[in-house]
Amino acid sequence: MPSIFTRIIKGELPSYKIDEDEHCYAFLDINPNAHGHVLCVPKQEVDKLFDLDDDLYEHLMRFSKRIAKALRQAVSCERVGMAVIGLEVPHAHVHLIPISEMHQMTFQTKVKLSENEFAALAEKITAEL
Repeated sequence: MPSIFTRIIKGELPSYKIDEDEHCYAFLDINPNAHGHVLCVPKQEVDKLFDLDDDLYEHLMRFSKRIAKALRQAVSCERVGMAVIGLEVPHAHVHLIPISEMHQMTFQTKVKLSENEFAALAEKITAEL
């Protein structure tokens, strides 16, 4: 059974897409820790980050860096934090979270956004790419 991320990548489920290339897909987390929380996902469904082959792992990191730079320009924050947890969805992914306080990286605090806010935020980040 395909992961929820594979279904998003294939367009079977909606997402607030930020960017994609041949190997990776970036979209807004719909249960964000902070305004602008983005997920970067390899298109190849691999459960664990360190099981990715070296080329795809390195590509995902470069892709994530590019998205993080755009995110930093689009969202007011001290820095963009990066986390790899991997327990909630069996598909390797990187969390990029605009942070100004440590609690924003704990996955304990969540923010609520409307559909319009998500769409506007995705547009704003994409414009910085």
